[in-house]
Amino acid sequence: MKQYHSLINRAPVPRVKKRDLIGPSNETTVAQVSVATNEDVTAAVDHAVDARTEWAATPAGERGRMLVEAAASLEKRVKEASLRMAIEQGKTVAEAEGEFVRAVETLVWNGENAERLSAPLPIDDTRCLIREPIGVVAAFSPWNYPAVLSARKVAAPLAAGCPVILKAAEESPAAAVAIVEALWEAGVPAGAVSLLLGDPSHLSEQIMARPEVRVISFTGSTRVGKLLAARAAQNLQNCVLELGGNAPVIVTAGVDLKDTAQQVAEYKFEHAGQSCNAPGRVFVDQTIYDDFVAELEQAAAHYVLGPATESTTVMGPLFAQRAVERMAHFTKDAAERGAKVHEATTRPDGPGFFWPPTIISNVPPESGVLEEEVFGPILPVVPFDTIDEAIQNANASPYGLASYVFAADETTKRLVTSQLDTGSVSINMLRGVRADVPNPGRHESGLGYEGGEPGFAAFQNLKLVNGAAATLFEGSSDA
Repeated sequence: MKQYHSLINRAPVPRVKKRDLIGPSNETTVAQVSVATNEDVTAAVDHAVDARTEWAATPAGERGRMLVEAAASLEKRVKEASLRMAIEQGKTVAEAEGEFVRAVETLVWNGENAERLSAPLPIDDTRCLIREPIGVVAAFSPWNYPAVLSARKVAAPLAAGCPVILKAAEESPAAAVAIVEALWEAGVPAGAVSLLLGDPSHLSEQIMARPEVRVISFTGSTRVGKLLAARAAQNLQNCVLELGGNAPVIVTAGVDLKDTAQQVAEYKFEHAGQSCNAPGRVFVDQTIYDDFVAELEQAAAHYVLGPATESTTVMGPLFAQRAVERMAHFTKDAAERGAKVHEATTRPDGPGFFWPPTIISNVPPESGVLEEEVFGPILPVVPFDTIDEAIQNANASPYGLASYVFAADETTKRLVTSQLDTGSVSINMLRGVRADVPNPGRHESGLGYEGGEPGFAAFQNLKLVNGAAATLFEGSSDA
């Protein structure tokens, strides 16, 4: 059976206490994960502290070269790691391979821009700002996109000159293991990156108790993000938090209904809807509502459910039984309130945590499926009479991560874009976040920026230098 261990000082750390990893496609044990101890946390932080001066002093261009080489090394691991990801958490092999492409791009972008984004910033003839690594980073990545989000957690801080302790999700460890091994293979010093696996609450408490840890980078639920932020206040640790979402989609008259429905279905049902950026609520012009719902149901009907490793599977299972129970709760609640529930496909016979793509129409506003983050393959569709009503309904959420609008005329596009209260707005398209741009969340969706130049800057301190600064650091590109 596959065994996963924490990786510290270029070595796996087996432990007696292990956790069984249950495959969501068949509900059997597919691997075991060693549970890290307090001693492992101490070792990982101590090694990071020991490595921080040397890693910060490594020229930024050299750090960047290592990340680019790590990307090439990771590419060689994609086939095996994608299969393991599918087995461990239910993403299809094709989806997993696509995610690894984004992980590789993330390492490459941060590597190629490390020197540029570490160079001094001139102010005038006598003043400049020096960008210095902020220190040890504790990074917590989730189970749903373990490759690209683990890559984002380590790439920017490493490129900026910060050692990273990556606490990866024990539900899907293969991707993080592959990334850390690729970084070591590319020459990143042992102490500059470590991987911890085990109980997230216990490990986060132990890691964050160390004042040498200066930044907390977390992707996950809003509830946990708030707990981490409160804990970070004890040592005044900076926080980069990418939290929950309930993304609205506004569909107006005049668009291609078939193409729009296809786009919405593709993004919603990727990885069975287990994405914080996935469409969560669809608001449709009353004049096209019935036709659009029909197109959406037809698009959803093409999603063949099955084990994640089978080539015929279009949508795999949810990650755990509790997720299935959550989908049942949302569906029952909506139906009891008078909504129409349409399960687009049937669930496969036998074991597995499956839930079919589900369209819910005529949804009352107080339904839980509208108010909460569903994080699964259920999509509520609500009609609107005016664009102002649509915007008001879209903004009626504590979250503010992503939003989407499909419109034919420029006036509507400008109006909706300016008034939607989210960190990103996509017009006539749905697309995941790229490495070269920040992924900002507002309100309950997060704090700070991850990705792009703002995400890189999250791991740097600025030092103001007065007097002869223009010549003192002329030509320097190191932090």
